[in-house]
Amino acid sequence: MQRLRHPLRLYTLLIVALLALSGCGGEDESRPVSQLPDFTGLVESVSPAVVNISAVPPEPGSGERGGEGDDGNPMEDWLRRFFEEGPGRGDDEMPMPRGPESTPHPSRGSGFIISEDGYILTNRHVVSDAGQIIVKLNDRRQLVARVVGQDRYSDLAVLKVDADDLPTVEIGDPKALQVGSWVVAIGSPFGFETSVTAGIVSAKQRSLASDQYVPFLQTDVAINPGNSGGPLFNLAGEVVGINSQIYSQTGGYQGVSFAIPIDIAMDVAGQLRDSGSVTRGWLGVQIQDVNRELAESFDLKRPEGALVARVVPESPAASADIQAGDVILSFNDHAVGDAAALPPLVGTIAPGEQASVTLLRDGDEQTIDVTIEALPEDLMTRAGGGEPRREQSRPYGLTLEPLDETERRRLDLEQDGVRIGAVAEGAGAEAGLQPGDVVLAVGSEKVGSPEALREALEAADGPVALLVVREGNRLYLAMRPGDD
Repeated sequence: MQRLRHPLRLYTLLIVALLALSGCGGEDESRPVSQLPDFTGLVESVSPAVVNISAVPPEPGSGERGGEGDDGNPMEDWLRRFFEEGPGRGDDEMPMPRGPESTPHPSRGSGFIISEDGYILTNRHVVSDAGQIIVKLNDRRQLVARVVGQDRYSDLAVLKVDADDLPTVEIGDPKALQVGSWVVAIGSPFGFETSVTAGIVSAKQRSLASDQYVPFLQTDVAINPGNSGGPLFNLAGEVVGINSQIYSQTGGYQGVSFAIPIDIAMDVAGQLRDSGSVTRGWLGVQIQDVNRELAESFDLKRPEGALVARVVPESPAASADIQAGDVILSFNDHAVGDAAALPPLVGTIAPGEQASVTLLRDGDEQTIDVTIEALPEDLMTRAGGGEPRREQSRPYGLTLEPLDETERRRLDLEQDGVRIGAVAEGAGAEAGLQPGDVVLAVGSEKVGSPEALREALEAADGPVALLVVREGNRLYLAMRPGDD
């Protein structure tokens, strides 16, 4: 009997275990692995306020233009990748060049209605060369639009159509977005109207060389030619950005898309509606990033901030006693992580308002109040601001020459300096010094002769920051004299 009980008990346990596993398996199969958003309600509610834009170039020789035309903006050609030559054009089909007698092709883009009386927000590059602009509404109406104003430095334009009681979008808060948040784009890629794509926020406050005044939202939402100017929504159905640019080696979507935050866009749109132009704040400094060597020479714990290479005379920065060699760490209580972070912060301050600047000078942190002025038109581009150029030769062979009066006047210098005549292998070459550079200071100590420069370098017990003039621009280079 004892032998029979064990098998029966074993069989019973096996059956119970199998039933339990079977039950668990059925429950797992019915439970979704993850709950993805349902965008149907969102799309239905917001689509009526999204429009398709066709911008027809002027007839050859007519002289008629709907925008500012070709004004030398370096981002213009790249942004024209977003122009649409008509629905269904293949990616590998090269557009035919338009000769003087050929028929102009309309560009296609997107936009959205921001007021019931017909104001529409879009990208400037969609309409800048237009002779006529046609806006197609969601209800299939087609209306002629005029350009109220456009801003080349944010790539935004405001249009106006003659209509009333139009559906409008709700404006959201892009600052509330987090990396990983879901976002939805609606537009007309390749002319296919009201196309919906979705993705997540990949990064915030992304700086692009083409647009220094915009802290872009980076997403992985599929954006293609024709999406430009279209809205980017959060899951509440509020606009948080304007789809503007992509990073692509093919001209089409490759997973890296950029949108202008809607708070920046609405500020620009308000100014364009009121005056037709945009006024930006101006501090008056030439800045660059802080690399590891410069951080060490300025006693920074880590590479951060915007290093002031030059202060524009009679600028707000000059009036506030900001100096070359200062490292700006925050502006109006906003951290300045690198040089690219400063211009958008300054640009949003209205002329005449005060701002607080926290900076590091000679190892001491201090806060300075500065009265912001309007950015002069001829200073719309920031000189410098990148990593110092580094030569490939190795470490101090410098030929030092006194700076003569003629050269000093040519460079518009108010002080003496030391000209680099030649560079051989050594710490100078490794720092990136080049023949023709003029060294003005070592750290905060001005050097007006080769002897003064040599003494300052010999006295250094670690990396030092050289203030250099190169081709009219000022920059700092980190040098380690003790390496020789």
